[in-house]
Amino acid sequence: MIGIDWGTTSFRAFRIARDGRIRERRAGLRGILNVPDGRFAETLREEIGPWLAAGEDKVLLSGMIGSRQGWREAPYLACPAGVADIARALVDIEFDWAKVKLVPGLSGADESGVAEVMRGEETQVIGVPALLTGGLACLPGTHSKWVRVEAGRITGFTTHMTGEAYGALRGYTILGRTMRDGPANGAPFDAGVRRSGDPGGLLHHIFGVRSQVLAERLAETEAGAYLSGILIGHEARAALATTPGAVVQVIGAPELTLLYARAISACGGFAEQHDGEAAARGLAMIGERAAWD
Repeated sequence: MIGIDWGTTSFRAFRIARDGRIRERRAGLRGILNVPDGRFAETLREEIGPWLAAGEDKVLLSGMIGSRQGWREAPYLACPAGVADIARALVDIEFDWAKVKLVPGLSGADESGVAEVMRGEETQVIGVPALLTGGLACLPGTHSKWVRVEAGRITGFTTHMTGEAYGALRGYTILGRTMRDGPANGAPFDAGVRRSGDPGGLLHHIFGVRSQVLAERLAETEAGAYLSGILIGHEARAALATTPGAVVQVIGAPELTLLYARAISACGGFAEQHDGEAAARGLAMIGERAAWD
């Protein structure tokens, strides 16, 4: 089987053996926004053509490829949902060279009843063995997800626009005028996380990034890490507010999971890091239960 995590900007494909082992992998910047004129079928064939020629005839897609801007919009599956529920809700895609199915993504609501949606993260959560019985997961990124799992089913989640807010604040506000590139990790990041626990609120804290530089208490090369610490710190504190001391399975790219693990530990939680190949394991589990005929 071929499992594909097809996001907004990136494309990751895994050739998966029957035992769930990853035999081969491909990755590139051919996300849905980089596919001209909706040529998703042609792009897919270009990316995995050699695997299809070698006999692979089952392809499972997840991520933003199933969104309104993707190949076909797949209806969200309401939480709670586990592997079997997702496998029953797969959407068929017409493709001349293989059987292609689409993972639907999940919907839910926060504690106040405000709608929540995800596409792609569900496959990563399913692919972490520590979450098979239950627990809390964090998936850092442009729109970070905090996901609750009970008895192998995703019961709810919250989304935090931390990554996108960081990019907007640094690129399009006055904060960026006192920032220069520097290390993302280290003491400035930790100081930002600590600051997120002070009185005053997020909007007050982020303006302090500029004033600390002007007061020469923070170097311009440290300002980015300090801002990142403030934002991630606020996110972690909000997510851990109802589960203090929780063990959090942090899933994603190493550079991001490291930052989040530091912040979670500083905010009273305990972090365990997992790489992004959890998506391949999750796709394999869903594919095993899918009705391909």
